[in-house]
Amino acid sequence: MADKVVIRAEDVGKHFGKLHALRGINLEVNRGEIFGLIGPDGAGKTTLFRLITTLLTPDSGSLTVLGLDVVTQYRELRRQIGYMPGRFSLYHDLTVEENLNFYATVFGTTVKENYTLIADIYSHIEPFRRRPAGKLSGGMKQKLALSCALIHRPALLVLDEPTTGVDAVSRVEFWELLRGLREHGITTVVSTPYMDEAMRCDRVALIQSGQLLSIDTPTAIMEGFTGKLYSVRAEENYSLIMALRANPHVHTAHPFGSSVHVTFNTEGYHATLPQYLHEKGIENVTIEPISPGIEDRFLELMEREP
Repeated sequence: MADKVVIRAEDVGKHFGKLHALRGINLEVNRGEIFGLIGPDGAGKTTLFRLITTLLTPDSGSLTVLGLDVVTQYRELRRQIGYMPGRFSLYHDLTVEENLNFYATVFGTTVKENYTLIADIYSHIEPFRRRPAGKLSGGMKQKLALSCALIHRPALLVLDEPTTGVDAVSRVEFWELLRGLREHGITTVVSTPYMDEAMRCDRVALIQSGQLLSIDTPTAIMEGFTGKLYSVRAEENYSLIMALRANPHVHTAHPFGSSVHVTFNTEGYHATLPQYLHEKGIENVTIEPISPGIEDRFLELMEREP
């Protein structure tokens, strides 16, 4: 494939009745990238993935994947895509080994032929090859599903929230395995609700209500944050948030763990904020300037949408 663009979407739209799941999607994914799609539930991530994998057809615009049209050339395209849906979809009653052999057969290949591609991944679960897939842990199910998605050596790997519900150690291992797939020339498109995983992507697209808000490297997206951001802490988080949101000098106040990320309408107001909170009965307040993360930028972009 000479073209470096693996996925090209031009003004793609998809609706289900009156619901516009995707509107005016324009993006390009380049060969060899790990490209992330970031957004809340219902933002349109899964719908876009189903269009890319030819499980749905667009209602408007054009979409080509690996140089092939997703509507007219879907049969040829499906042989070149590995898809791992968000929900574990392998056969629970088949063993690990039987699932892998089955998927290899479906694509007209064998496990032996492509074993070198999945060796680093499959080695984690090979000791359990005779165990039914339904009896595996979340992390092991994830590795089996990835092995099955790769066994036919696809050019494009599409992963829909692959680490949701998986422990932190398994998530880190999984992303290390994804980066290793670069050596095999595989392009990966992945959606994730975890912002630390978004930072591991080469580029990310932020999506909300079926529309793309921004596409860039994670660092560039964070650097696009406008204004100054502060972290505010107090003993009682709920009262703190309510007091901040009731203050006309406060522009935004979003909870982040045990702190609240705050921007102000009034320059320099952060210096007098502790006094305001004291008057509201909120004590032991700490406030400090912080660098915005990708989630802060996402929230800022969401607020600009009509």
